[in-house]
Amino acid sequence: MDSEPVNVREFQKLAKEALPKMHYDFYAGGAEDEHTLKENVKAFQRITFRPRILIDVSNINMETTILGYKISAPIIVAPTGCHIYAHPEGEVVTARAAAACNTIMVLSFASSCTIEEVASSCDAVRFYQLYVCKQRYVSAQLLARAESKGFKAVVLTADTPKIGRREADIRNKLTAPQSKNLEGLLSVEADSKGGSDFGAFASETLDPSLNWKDIAWLKSITKLPILLKGVLTAEDAQKAVEVGVDAIIVSNHGARQLDYAPASISVLEEVVQAVAGAVPVLFDGGVRRGTDVFKALALGAQAVMIGRPVIYGLAAKGEFGVKRVLEMLKDELELTMSLNGCCTVKDITRNHVRTEGDRLRSLM
Repeated sequence: MDSEPVNVREFQKLAKEALPKMHYDFYAGGAEDEHTLKENVKAFQRITFRPRILIDVSNINMETTILGYKISAPIIVAPTGCHIYAHPEGEVVTARAAAACNTIMVLSFASSCTIEEVASSCDAVRFYQLYVCKQRYVSAQLLARAESKGFKAVVLTADTPKIGRREADIRNKLTAPQSKNLEGLLSVEADSKGGSDFGAFASETLDPSLNWKDIAWLKSITKLPILLKGVLTAEDAQKAVEVGVDAIIVSNHGARQLDYAPASISVLEEVVQAVAGAVPVLFDGGVRRGTDVFKALALGAQAVMIGRPVIYGLAAKGEFGVKRVLEMLKDELELTMSLNGCCTVKDITRNHVRTEGDRLRSLM
């Protein structure tokens, strides 16, 4: 591209040009046939607005709070692994960009920078993503390190009893970078049998026995609030509330786990209704526009989490690119709020959107 990007999707094109095919495919790819990967984006396109007019929108305020922490807009950096593929300084650069935009970054368990390096990179509110390993002491020590370095919450990713089949990584024989966070805790070598050694390492490391009873174990080793990531049904949302998590994240893991799982946005309202206000509900999956952010908020999310677009910005233009991606989404959200007649995030309601279900009910 000769010109500067004018939207988030154009950063993806720049990232594809900048990255080796193996690394671009790792970031961009999904599980198996990638049906859910496509649906995560397409499902947003089936939601339309019900804009209100003649409302004074001369002053738009996008600020909100998540678990008591104020952020400039309801847009958070999602946990995504191996930023070193996109930039030599990895997650440290992403952390600085998130701090500059006054938002929260969730540091991935698969970060290529250490917890300590990211913590010392800048002053900001950060959460830590946790996977539970077969050797539980590994997860416990990582969480203790994050807590000691000022991370404010733990995001338990619960949809990975096994790693999804990511065929691009298998085809490319993806080589995973050495995990600095795991040095001295766990062997970082795995037998890929000719496929992705990233997938092989995850399969050998992650604990498939993780279950609802283990939330109590997690609570026993940390004082941090627990956000449960990977919820896609009302039943699991209700169970999450019962076991005492502090927030829920509606997510299908960026369509990288179970293909033909529903698009995240298509089940958001089901989860929100099941929770009935007991805990905050956050959302990730397929957000590429400020209009998408607005739609998720209208369906009950308190904030959205941005994954791939952040990586594309990082790969294309480093720290500036990450900031531009976040700023673009904020600018588009501000415009969308204005054109829908909403001055604050709290003004965005279910009445501002029309879903496929609404249209079907109107025909009955």
